[in-house]
Amino acid sequence: MIAELKKVSESKMQKSLESLKNDLQKIRTGRAHTGLLDHVQVDYYGSMVPVNQIANITLIDARTIGVQPWEKNMASKVEKAIRDCDLGLNPASQGELIRVPMPSLTEERRRDLIKVVKNEGESTKVAIRNLRRDANTQLKDALKKHEIPEDDERKTQDEIQKLTDRYVADVDKMLALKEAELMQV
Repeated sequence: MIAELKKVSESKMQKSLESLKNDLQKIRTGRAHTGLLDHVQVDYYGSMVPVNQIANITLIDARTIGVQPWEKNMASKVEKAIRDCDLGLNPASQGELIRVPMPSLTEERRRDLIKVVKNEGESTKVAIRNLRRDANTQLKDALKKHEIPEDDERKTQDEIQKLTDRYVADVDKMLALKEAELMQV
């Protein structure tokens, strides 16, 4: 029971870390990459779908993303969805191709993005701490039901705390890297 609890806690903490990594990739640094548009949703005949499911997304150059919808009538909807997303992008149509240039980042915009990054990191840390709390609650319940001895409960709580500390440190490292990346000119 204890081994399974530790394994489940670690896997959930790892998923929280992966989620943060994906969220940080969406925060742009002035360079274009196709993953930037992954979370952009387009109204496709009444249902919202990711833009990468209705269009080819390619890099035209280091600062421009090209989006080519598979259906010509979807071009205006894709362009509107990209413009309305929270990334501050301004797409322009060129026939069937939609060009999405990456604007250069000002100092003020960089500072705003760092605040967003720190907020994402704090949310992930809270999620990891909540997983620790849930695991400790399960341990206490097992102790009350006399399923495990008190020594094992304390030892496992210490191990889960060490696991939590390790994942929180990983979050801090990821945030520091992203912050350094954002401040590069």
